[in-house]
Amino acid sequence: MTHTTTPSKTTTTIRSAGSATAIGVIAVFLWSCLALLTTFTSGIPPFELLALSFAVAFLASLGILGLRGAAGFHGWRQPWKVWATGFLGIFAYHALYFFALKAAPPAEASLIAYLWPLLIVLLAGVAGGQALRQRQLLGAILGLAGTAFIMLQRSQASVAEMPVAGYAAALLCALVWSSYSVVNRRFNNVPSSIIGGICGLVAVAGLLCHLAFETTIQPDSSQWAAIIGLGLGPVGLAFFAWDHATKHGNLASLGALSYLAPLFSTLLLILVGQTHASPILLIPAVLIIAGAVLATTRQRAPHA
Repeated sequence: MTHTTTPSKTTTTIRSAGSATAIGVIAVFLWSCLALLTTFTSGIPPFELLALSFAVAFLASLGILGLRGAAGFHGWRQPWKVWATGFLGIFAYHALYFFALKAAPPAEASLIAYLWPLLIVLLAGVAGGQALRQRQLLGAILGLAGTAFIMLQRSQASVAEMPVAGYAAALLCALVWSSYSVVNRRFNNVPSSIIGGICGLVAVAGLLCHLAFETTIQPDSSQWAAIIGLGLGPVGLAFFAWDHATKHGNLASLGALSYLAPLFSTLLLILVGQTHASPILLIPAVLIIAGAVLATTRQRAPHA
């Protein structure tokens, strides 16, 4: 007997994917605040910041999941591969991101790190066995051109002043997060509540790295406010939303929508005076965003 998919079932599936994608937009808007909040923690070592912000996220998730009693933690019973994928993706990305923002100018580092939405589109196509369209390849070239423009602007100064390590860390951010987001699709049967436990593991790993490589700095009241803000938003709620979106939403659409984040992030940095409102900075921003839009929009089929 041949099974067919009914129109109602197809419509329900599309609506479900659309809802999951919309939830992913919540993460995108929260991440637009990440660079700004991180600059407010100036002076706090990267791994210390990682440990403290994820500890806040972990404690908050314990409180929320604990409202359901033991049932709230049933989703934590997962194979080690699920835990390892989430831990490696989230820990590596944030360790690199916090380092990049402290080793390079925030606006420039953020624009390079935000190549990950475009890479999600490209990796999703490869992972799905689909041939890359010319529009996607051209979009990738535009994104790389924007990144190269940032680095060329900095290279006009002496080589010693160019924050190569910061730029490299930002580029690795993009590679790590795009890979994680695509691989996470394989665990679409795993509830997003597991993110709370992963935040705890990331906090412990950050603490161990901090104790091994850094000197502890006692945060002041304003830095604590930024750390708590990070833990509740960009490294807290955002991950629950993104986990659900990458497992059940449309990855290509998420990639396109995610490029709203660097735009808002840069605007926020300019509004609070953390970076100069240089017109030159708009050039790489436009190139990267245009590349993402081009890569993620489908060419309409001609009418018969």
